[in-house]
Amino acid sequence: MSQATPLIFRAIEFAAAAHAGQYRKGTPVPYIVHPLNAARMLLLAGCEEHVAAAAVLHDVLEDTDRTFEDVERVFGRRVAELVANASEPDRMASWEERKRHTITFLREADEDTLLVAVADKLDNIRSIREDLSLRGEVAWTRFRRGRKEQMWYYRSLEEVFRERFNGGAGHCLAESFSNEVGAVFGPAE
Repeated sequence: MSQATPLIFRAIEFAAAAHAGQYRKGTPVPYIVHPLNAARMLLLAGCEEHVAAAAVLHDVLEDTDRTFEDVERVFGRRVAELVANASEPDRMASWEERKRHTITFLREADEDTLLVAVADKLDNIRSIREDLSLRGEVAWTRFRRGRKEQMWYYRSLEEVFRERFNGGAGHCLAESFSNEVGAVFGPAE
């Protein structure tokens, strides 16, 4: 990859190679589709290229053998930090602990980190909605936790995104996220 190649294309090549052979949990969909969807949302919302590149790369530390140093060497410190911020620090912790950490971390995170997070989570909740429409309630079986726990997590994220985004691209993405959460779980109680 040449340094003359735009950052977003270098990120796509890197992530595609890192996620080669991986599929979205319980689906025949190549994994790379998810980070590309997240980046697409950010680019269409007018976010800076380094934020979209971080979205493309957001799961390489968590789900591949790539390291922080690998990402930093190719994309620089800021993109590597954003990718690290999108990664759960302790994969051995329980699902509940990892999700509580994410919610707490996002309450204080910088705007670029929040943008990557909202795009990631927006694509996730859209995938859940689509899966529910195709498969019905059996769709919940592909998750470590069921509907009730997922609802707690997504409603908590919704609250964080609503509190943190007061305008701009983030606000629009947070609104879309809220709409999807409502479509999946019904109106907030």
